[in-house]
Amino acid sequence: MTISQVLIRTDLWILDRIFQPVANRLPERLPATECGMSCLFGALMLSAVAIVSIIFMVGMSPGNITFNMLTWVFGLSFYLGISRVRSVIRPGQANPLRVMLLGMRLISIPFAAWSFWQSVSAPAGLMLPLWFNFLANLVFVTGIYLVSCQLPPPAMQREEKTFTGWETSTSGNR
Repeated sequence: MTISQVLIRTDLWILDRIFQPVANRLPERLPATECGMSCLFGALMLSAVAIVSIIFMVGMSPGNITFNMLTWVFGLSFYLGISRVRSVIRPGQANPLRVMLLGMRLISIPFAAWSFWQSVSAPAGLMLPLWFNFLANLVFVTGIYLVSCQLPPPAMQREEKTFTGWETSTSGNR
């Protein structure tokens, strides 16, 4: 088995075993796609906080500021692109973003691990901004996996909410 096959199997295992059960248990009014988009937006905001805090706390050269702002604009364009194509995701049908975002999911986990290492080993002056950066990467990973989940049909969501014979109801009738 090649390295690419191992990476794809690992990604699909994370998607199917960790995030898909979470997506199946989300309420109908907050599908996994919307929750994932909220996470992606939150990652953008946390990234902006990290960039601004580094600029004000530590100081940066104009070249570094430009690079970080262009990186943030790239993240914003990714978010806008995903929000434009999320209309193709329908409950009970195959999610096209599952395949389209495979490469982005594969590289987002090492980036989150790298940002964790940076935040742990940072000097005291950079620790707070780098923790915000790690949190932004972690929220991004969560968001991109939730956006990639299949939306279950409404009947399946109701079945997933039953636990040991007790059926949870949102109407208040017991």
